[in-house]
Amino acid sequence: MVAIISLGAIVFMRNPKQLLNRSFFALSLAATTWILTNLIFALSDDQIVQYVSALFSYGAAGLIALFFLQYSFGMANISPRRIKNGLIYGIGLAVSVTSVIPGVLATEVVDDTIATNVIPLIIYGAYIFSFMIIAIVALLLARARSSGMERNKIAIVLMGLVLAAIVGIFCNLILPIMGNYSLVEVGPVATLIFVATSTYAIIRHRLFDIKLAAVRSAAYVLSLGSLALIYYFLAYFFSVLLLKGETTSSISLSPVNVVIALGLAFIFQYIKRFFDRVTNSIFYRDSYDSEAFFGALSNLLSSTTDLRGLLERASKQIASTFKSEQALFFIYYKNRINHHMSAGTYGHTKMPVHDARTLDDYVENNRQKIFLTDTLPESDNALRRMLLSHRIGLVMPLWHEDQILGYLLLGDHQGGRYNKHDLNVLTAISSELVIAIQNALTLHEIKELNATLQQRIDVATKELRASNNQLKHLDEIKDEFISMASHQLRTPLTSVKGYLSMLLDGDAGKVTPRQQKLMLEAFNSSERMVRLIADFLNVSRLQSGKFLIDKELVDFRELVKQEVSDLELIAKTRNIKFRINITKQELPLMADKSKIQQVVMNFIDNAIYYSHPKSTVIINLEKVKRNVAFTVVDTGIGVPEDEQSKLFHKFFRAKNARKQRPDGTGVGIYMARRVVEEHGGKIIFSSREGRGSTFGFSIPIAEDEGHGKKTDK
Repeated sequence: MVAIISLGAIVFMRNPKQLLNRSFFALSLAATTWILTNLIFALSDDQIVQYVSALFSYGAAGLIALFFLQYSFGMANISPRRIKNGLIYGIGLAVSVTSVIPGVLATEVVDDTIATNVIPLIIYGAYIFSFMIIAIVALLLARARSSGMERNKIAIVLMGLVLAAIVGIFCNLILPIMGNYSLVEVGPVATLIFVATSTYAIIRHRLFDIKLAAVRSAAYVLSLGSLALIYYFLAYFFSVLLLKGETTSSISLSPVNVVIALGLAFIFQYIKRFFDRVTNSIFYRDSYDSEAFFGALSNLLSSTTDLRGLLERASKQIASTFKSEQALFFIYYKNRINHHMSAGTYGHTKMPVHDARTLDDYVENNRQKIFLTDTLPESDNALRRMLLSHRIGLVMPLWHEDQILGYLLLGDHQGGRYNKHDLNVLTAISSELVIAIQNALTLHEIKELNATLQQRIDVATKELRASNNQLKHLDEIKDEFISMASHQLRTPLTSVKGYLSMLLDGDAGKVTPRQQKLMLEAFNSSERMVRLIADFLNVSRLQSGKFLIDKELVDFRELVKQEVSDLELIAKTRNIKFRINITKQELPLMADKSKIQQVVMNFIDNAIYYSHPKSTVIINLEKVKRNVAFTVVDTGIGVPEDEQSKLFHKFFRAKNARKQRPDGTGVGIYMARRVVEEHGGKIIFSSREGRGSTFGFSIPIAEDEGHGKKTDK
């Protein structure tokens, strides 16, 4: 009886506002009253006292059923509406008060036996039985919905209440209805079952979160009990055995007793500390050292920069320390736009994004640093159901620059529920967690960016390769077309050129000077066309690898003179003069005559077309050491400095050149460079925009054995 009322008082003082705590306290008061009235009935010989105690025993039992139901609703998190709650209390109080009225339930006591009215007793029994059944069903439903330690806690409470209810109803209700009062005194023993199971749930599963108070109370009682035993033993030893006295009231006044009392007062703290350690080792095997936890977590957070590895290791450390069924982090990144990471202990729950958004709304509106799922107000039942569905018992938001970075989510506590010390320790590590996660997030986003960039580079490279292959294919088609077109054009042009030559020679009759001039212009144009086609053919051969140099001994002086002579007429038509500086030394070359001749013609022809009227083109031919040097110098438009590096590329023409001569192709000087290089020579080039250009080349002179050979035209 003392244990029940003491336990109820501790629970009530722990949290007076909580329905569960108030119901338990009321239940303990009703149970204490029921036990007390049954004891009075059993120990008293006065029939009036027995009758009054019997009436109050029935009333107390009615209240037990009422508060039993309310306690079960609290355990099951059921909150009936005011109308239903009022109805339950109305029925319970009405039955309890009515049962106390003399003559309604109990009529009299005869020979230690209570005489009752059967019909009211059956109604009373139906009330007791129905309330008990409803309470048990509520607990069974709550156990089915819960998991982990919460499920175990409900199971223990359910077992204790069911056993106590069975014993009490059978001994003090069913048997008395049948007229058998032999086991009425056994009924109060059922309360011991209730006390035992409740105590176990408090110690093992933190029911009501009064474990600390209960354990400290036990340590204090054990300490006082030990001191009392020591005091009695020492007083008896010194007074009776050593001093040959008697155990009378004089003992308390003796000097020996005063010394014993002072000694016990001195050792009280040591005895209490001993029992504190003993009770802690028994009841707090799952406790932890906060400082050691802070140190271990700090080392963990500073030892890794991999985000997922950091979250998983931190979750494991936290779950192990706080005895959580699971621990996980839900972290946003990349401005919370469809990017998140969930990592935790093995088998942790997977929270969908839309559930996290629901949690965001609650946290942003309430700004709580940390909260437990079972403490959420009734207005947030939807959030509580969502968290319970994911087996989450604790939520700690992680804030960074006034924005939600994510959450630390813990499952149910394996020892019952989280206490204030747990919440304070978790809140203390929040800032350190945020800093470590933010640093790891930065590296994680950089890695993702690098991976994305590499992927884009790979895709772009693949596309470029495909485009390059396509361009190569198109280039091959183009070269094939140029080669085919050049071959097809060369034949008719050769015929045109031949017929023009015959007309100029008078083979078709006398030619007037005017006709001769026109035919000569046409002949020179066809000659240029033939050479242009030859350039295209050579380009095609270069691309296909069929470009061959057929060398023979050539008198380069005569070759240059011939080309200058052939181009003088064109120069005169554009009002351009030649200044010819040709050495008198023989200049034998081992060269492909037609190709070198084409190069000389291209350089002189370009100088004519890109020079201003009434200007002079200087043609130089000299021997420089073991090389022949040929240059053509003009005072024409020149080549812009920023385009000179591209000048000898295939089909390239400078901007001013395209304006001056729109019909050019950019093939001539490209072929010139390739021909000169194939002969082991070097291109000579210099230019200033608006001031003119110098084009030419140098080629090694043939060996001495070839000097005597000379080709005359």
